[in-house]
Amino acid sequence: MNDHILNEIPPLSDKDCFHVVERYKTEFTFPLHQHREFELNFIEHGEGLKRTVGDSIEYTGEYDLILIGCERLEHVWEQGNCKSKMIREITIQFSPDLLPACLLDKNQFNSIRKMFLLAEHGLSFPLDTIMRVYSQIDTIASEEKGFKQFLRLLDLLHMLSVSEGARSLASSSFAHAERNTESRRVRKVKEYINENYTKDLSLKLLADMVGMSPVAFSRFFKLRTGKTLSDYIIDIRLGYASRLLVDSTRSVSEICFECGFNNLSNFNRIFKKKKGIPPKTFRAHYRKNKSTI
Repeated sequence: MNDHILNEIPPLSDKDCFHVVERYKTEFTFPLHQHREFELNFIEHGEGLKRTVGDSIEYTGEYDLILIGCERLEHVWEQGNCKSKMIREITIQFSPDLLPACLLDKNQFNSIRKMFLLAEHGLSFPLDTIMRVYSQIDTIASEEKGFKQFLRLLDLLHMLSVSEGARSLASSSFAHAERNTESRRVRKVKEYINENYTKDLSLKLLADMVGMSPVAFSRFFKLRTGKTLSDYIIDIRLGYASRLLVDSTRSVSEICFECGFNNLSNFNRIFKKKKGIPPKTFRAHYRKNKSTI
């Protein structure tokens, strides 16, 4: 089913560092798609648009700013409940090798490197950050192509990378992405969960793996990840379930048990609570937005 997702080829020339386009529109009609390039997408006057990034489906506010940096991360903006007749969209796309590893590995680029890793899940920036970088985005969109425009983009990326409150959208198990910036113990536990998410994963078992008491490990994991262990396991299972709903024809019941849930009604309840819609609706949403090439 992945073959039916539009693989966009952005108009980014081999001779250009990045491509910027500004549009004024009354509706969004471009289908669900994915692409190799990084994309920073800014939307103004788009309250009520339905935004899908991986297994995250949300309705946007008046302003929306998203950074996507994963080749296989499906995304789309739909009309949803938006009534605006003057939606402004500025899209900046650039190659993953815009900043080569020899630069990203330097201390001065630490924050941008970390942001790019998080962008594999899709990053949503809060309103205060959007207002802080608004003029920078506006200038890049209107400025003549050249070296100064490139420097403004670098400055914008730095401003975003040091801002606070950016929120990951897609789950790692759905986005085919893993974060490699955590401590050795957290990474060890996460790798084990990803390989054994269909099994019964007790707190004691995972605490023993890293030589900690269950109470100490529970606190340690929450401190390092921002989630309780049980919430993290549920999110991983839901990510795999979402991927199967999109990429397979298995029934919801089969997917439920295949992803480590032992009760269908409980799976439906948790899925709706976390994703905002039931599994069947989630699948229908993706199928509606697939585009045959």
